Amino acid sequence: MLVGLALAVALWHGTTRDGETESTRAGPTTEPTQIGLTKKVELKIVYDNNAFDPELKTAWGFACYIDTGEVKILFDTGGDPEILLANMDRLGITVGEIETIVLSHIHGDHVGGLPGILSENSRVNVYVPASFPDDFKSRVKAYGPNLIEVHGASKICEGVMTTGELGSGIREQSLILNSERDLVVVTGCAHPGIANIVETAVQLTDRNVYLVVGGFHLGGATRKEILSVVERLRSLGVTNVASCHCSGDLARRIFKDSFGAGYVDVGAGTIIRMEPSSADCQPSYLPNR
Repeated sequence: MLVGLALAVALWHGTTRDGETESTRAGPTTEPTQIGLTKKVELKIVYDNNAFDPELKTAWGFACYIDTGEVKILFDTGGDPEILLANMDRLGITVGEIETIVLSHIHGDHVGGLPGILSENSRVNVYVPASFPDDFKSRVKAYGPNLIEVHGASKICEGVMTTGELGSGIREQSLILNSERDLVVVTGCAHPGIANIVETAVQLTDRNVYLVVGGFHLGGATRKEILSVVERLRSLGVTNVASCHCSGDLARRIFKDSFGAGYVDVGAGTIIRMEPSSADCQPSYLPNR
């Protein structure tokens, strides 16, 4: 399925909806001129509890494949290796092409699929928040990848950076893609607060946010709380939102009503392609292979 926007297991497993007022101090920043630009942005939601492509399996968790035109990244890995690998295969993604893995936070529905990837391809860089348990990091290292512990915001590759660890409760990192059409922010669960994460991205890059995609952690939020988040995202200049995973049905409906054409309905199997010259279009199904 296709969306065009012009544009563990114990230690693999691990739960709270932290408030939007939580501090998101990001640590050392990277100057915008040092980040560079991605050649393109292609996102494939390979794991989610919301359905989109009926041929993909759904399960609680999140994983997003990202192709920048130079580097292929897997952001989070869902909770089940078999489901992750099956969905990747359906979307035409081979394990061997993954070059970088970024884990947002320690919960099992985001890191549980990692052994399935590393058992087939250990020649990858794995970025984890430095606060991850030492035992978890040791288990990852045993597979042989290059494990990189993330503290503050830092560049990962051309046009891509991590926010660094955010939040004072569940520590979490999000991904910032610097495209020609402004920023794309990818979140796992947004425990530090989705608006806080977006504000951090804007502060780090001095650019507007074109798209925010991922879990917004608003499943237990009231209508009033959700509308407050919507207002804050709009004040930060967010153009498009694609909420999934732990965002909650109520939040998804409110975001759809509030953002209108700027709301992107996503779930397992959605593909979002951003090209500078392309025009906005609605989701469509990936043809059978």
